[in-house]
Amino acid sequence: MLPSGQQIEISLGDERAVITEVGATLRTYEKAGRAVVEGFAPHEIPDGCRNQICYPWVNRVGSGEWSFSRRVAHVGADNVVSRTLNHGLVRWRPFAIEVVEPSRCVLSCVLFATPDYPFVTMLGVEYTLDAAGLSVSSSVTNLDEVDVPFTLGYHPYFATTSPTIDGARLHLPARSYLEVDDRMLPTGKKQSVADTPFDFREPHAVEGVVLDVTFTDLVRDESGLFTATMIDAAGVATRVSQDETFSYFQVFSADTLAPARRRTSLALEPMTSPADALRSHDGLVTLAPGQRWSGVWRVQRDA
Repeated sequence: MLPSGQQIEISLGDERAVITEVGATLRTYEKAGRAVVEGFAPHEIPDGCRNQICYPWVNRVGSGEWSFSRRVAHVGADNVVSRTLNHGLVRWRPFAIEVVEPSRCVLSCVLFATPDYPFVTMLGVEYTLDAAGLSVSSSVTNLDEVDVPFTLGYHPYFATTSPTIDGARLHLPARSYLEVDDRMLPTGKKQSVADTPFDFREPHAVEGVVLDVTFTDLVRDESGLFTATMIDAAGVATRVSQDETFSYFQVFSADTLAPARRRTSLALEPMTSPADALRSHDGLVTLAPGQRWSGVWRVQRDA
């Protein structure tokens, strides 16, 4: 048995994706034989939250207690230096495989209460290949008897046609980014991107810029979509779009990964909320018993 469980392949035309049973993770996604995401091999355990789903919190949450609906959570830490627990819980959970079609699959996971997150919810994920690329639809349903909070995000690493991202340019129409403390937790303050290395409102190179930044005040088109675009050294563009349910966008240049993976891809991450939102309530989504939430993001790669 593979570490990530059953492998679900979907395809359409020259596009192919593989989604894993464990974590409903996008293990690979290719167009015309070229990697769109920098994935991992079937026998590997993904590093750096590679292409995984972050739920019921994104990024990280500080260790210690937090409470909601009169329930108290006791959060541990997988990063003992920063005293944080990173990237949620479902990325290591097996999902039920609900639907498998040639270009579409649907998976779901009931997340039962744990000390870190004492609520019962169900996360559903649908991956669909169509003429416009890959779309990822998410739903969260409150299966509990009290109001539940959550945040949701995705952590895809996008590949370039060059050995590193240093030949790439990034266009990211966001007006602000979040200030963080020495634990990489938001301080509650926003900063304008103007006159900073994080101003990508016009496309410019990522070379020399270390990015592990949460952007907000996203500029959207008439349909409500925010789109970030990475243009690699060969001029190939990868566009990541998200609907209005995703109010934040994280960019990670992978400078802290092992040398073989350092700056070889750029993580462009749709998020409903910033880090530590379960405690700060900044952007936190709340569902009443039986209520359902849904949101969509998508990726399109030039030929």
